[in-house]
Amino acid sequence: MSAKNWVVIVAVGFLALAGGWLARGKLAPAQPVALAKAGGAVASPCPGGAKPAYWKAPMNPSYVRDAPGKSPMGMDMVPVCPGEEAGAASGAVRIDPTTIQNIGVRTAPVVRRDIAREIRAVGRVDYDEQLLAQVHTKVQGWVEKLHIDYEGQIVKKGQPLLEIYSPELVSTQEELLVAARYRDALAKSPVEDVARGGADLLQASRRRLELWDIPDADIERLLRTRKVRKTLTLYAPSSGVVTQLKVREGMEVGLRNNLYTIADLSRVWVYADLYEYELPWVAVGQQATMMLSYLPGQLFEGQVAYVYPYLEQKTRTQRVRLEMPNPKGLLKPEMFANVTIATDARRNVLAVPEEAILRSGRRNVAIVALPGGRFLPREVTLGIDSGDGWLEVRSGISEGERVVTSSQFLIDSESKLQEAAQKLLAKKKAPPAPGDASMEGMK
Repeated sequence: MSAKNWVVIVAVGFLALAGGWLARGKLAPAQPVALAKAGGAVASPCPGGAKPAYWKAPMNPSYVRDAPGKSPMGMDMVPVCPGEEAGAASGAVRIDPTTIQNIGVRTAPVVRRDIAREIRAVGRVDYDEQLLAQVHTKVQGWVEKLHIDYEGQIVKKGQPLLEIYSPELVSTQEELLVAARYRDALAKSPVEDVARGGADLLQASRRRLELWDIPDADIERLLRTRKVRKTLTLYAPSSGVVTQLKVREGMEVGLRNNLYTIADLSRVWVYADLYEYELPWVAVGQQATMMLSYLPGQLFEGQVAYVYPYLEQKTRTQRVRLEMPNPKGLLKPEMFANVTIATDARRNVLAVPEEAILRSGRRNVAIVALPGGRFLPREVTLGIDSGDGWLEVRSGISEGERVVTSSQFLIDSESKLQEAAQKLLAKKKAPPAPGDASMEGMK
């Protein structure tokens, strides 16, 4: 074996031996002196020269001693000054300014402010059910002629839809003409009751035609011309679009047949599904805007008309109905749109930035910055979420306090370690209970 290889082997062995001595504390690198001697006396690291309450290991807070020294890991023990142990027992953490700067601790004040939320959802355009009209006939008959004969046709109010032949209608018209001649014949009778009886008979026949939705103009034309019409004309009750047509020429129709369905599209409904956490913000009467994909940049304005009192079982969402004016007919049923609801602002609520809250699932914690570089975790009760970075706080902190908005995970972890260490120390220092047999015989 060459001399060069022997040198390498000897060097490696020496390093291994030195490592073993370092682990056993035989050989230790230079460490900073915890206490400096000044004038023969030991200078205290605590403010005002106070004596430390105890010393702890920096990597293991449960390892404590009454005097300075080395931890099991070879690190200098850290002094805990008087007053700090009480803060540690309550969960407070004291951090020197250099460490605060190094770990990037930032704080923000707890303030009172107005918070609001802008709710966005996908909406579906539908017919306004209050503007739907169905056309029925109140007489039995047959369709003689259709004036409106296909779906999607636009109609105006009062426009003829179809003509129906009804034997019952023809006989009622003839009865009206007979009653009119009878009234004219008895009108000159000196007996007042007889003259009034003829007028009552005419009024009863006329009333029967009116109940069948015969327009007054047709009745007056019948009385004027004394000619019976074979068919009854049905007119559109409102303007709109024919969405359903269930009749053809020659069909027999009756009282139960729905002949036409007419939808007025001058106003439409828009359905939007909202999540549960958005429901506290929504109320009837709030303003809403809508944008369509085929008309980019054009906004349609409306308002929240109704909030349904139940949730959809499958989607776990609640439906909200918006009313949108549609004078130009640009909004068509079954369209999808992007809906934005402008909710009412909550006035003068206690709020903190969203990043200041630690959520564990069971509780919500905020790290409060105290004077002297101390930090205290405190459990808080949250209210509504504004959605733009602010949370309402109902209890746990007060206005004017400062909360940590960054590096709070490190502070919270250190606080829990110190709190656990203090509980362990208190258990070790507690004197045995009188008569505790388990402590007898112990030195």
